[in-house]
Amino acid sequence: MLGNAQFYHRTIRKMVVIFGTLFNDLEIVRYTQAGVPKEKWKVPLSYAPKERFLTAITSDPNLIKSINTVVPRMSFNLDSLEYDVQRKQVSTLRNFSQKDGSSVNTQFVPIPYNFQFSLSIYVRNTEDGTQILEQILPFFTPDFNVTVDFIPEMDQKYNVPIILDSVASTVEFEGGLTEGTTRLIMWDLTFTAKGYIWPPVKSGKIIKSANTNIMNDQTIQELQKVYVDFTNGFGVYKQGEIVRANRSGLTGTVEYFSNTATGVLIVTNANQTIKIGDNIVGDYSGASYNVVVTDVNSLNVVQVLTQTNPTNALPTDLYGFTETILEYPDTLP
Repeated sequence: MLGNAQFYHRTIRKMVVIFGTLFNDLEIVRYTQAGVPKEKWKVPLSYAPKERFLTAITSDPNLIKSINTVVPRMSFNLDSLEYDVQRKQVSTLRNFSQKDGSSVNTQFVPIPYNFQFSLSIYVRNTEDGTQILEQILPFFTPDFNVTVDFIPEMDQKYNVPIILDSVASTVEFEGGLTEGTTRLIMWDLTFTAKGYIWPPVKSGKIIKSANTNIMNDQTIQELQKVYVDFTNGFGVYKQGEIVRANRSGLTGTVEYFSNTATGVLIVTNANQTIKIGDNIVGDYSGASYNVVVTDVNSLNVVQVLTQTNPTNALPTDLYGFTETILEYPDTLP
């Protein structure tokens, strides 16, 4: 989609597994009248909607079928997903991890989604149900945090709060409220897991230096860079003096003059654009040169070079940065 290669992080599947793992080791114990444990077993847990188990259980009111439909047991289901605008991060943020010695994995931050789960408990005896509940409720206050490494190649672990939203109980009787009918007690718990869904992972080269330049537009009159015929002129322009081009009526202020064969002249605050062929004369110095080239490129007034220190540092190394700042006129070539 959108030009990306096929990708699948199994995010939704992992969220289902995480939730189910919380409840797959519950046990109940039956006691004698004297309070002595007489039998103990693990409560089966399945991933399926509640309606499926109700159909299976109520079709066998005497509970004489195989263990697959015998209570007590539990089932859970992922009911819905909802985008969580409250946890949204800046979309341009990225996570990075080292891929090898010369490249890194990169991935935009995950998109927050709330996973709505339901957990149903089916029991025949009231105490079986309360015994299961008391092994669940103390851990949700009202949330329980699970730390998950969703994308192993990115090495980014996230806390996923699983919030207990509600607890409700219902009772169904097979054949009405007559004597001898089977009673099925159900406890329904709803949860919200604050998880994520991830975009694709991409890779790129390690950036070890960044060169930032602040430029001025050379097409405007406030700052113009030109080249003069240094071999056929004379004198040295003084910084800050007024210069004129008598043929065109141009006036401006000298900002910089190279006084070398390069013949670089920079004029600020001119009343018009300098043109090729203009003869520039300094009011104070008397220097006089003809313009042979006008620079239409931007003038580099500040250059900031940032590099890793040491320059051969890897993403997992401890390293700092060195910063070199050049300001006009040192930025001139």
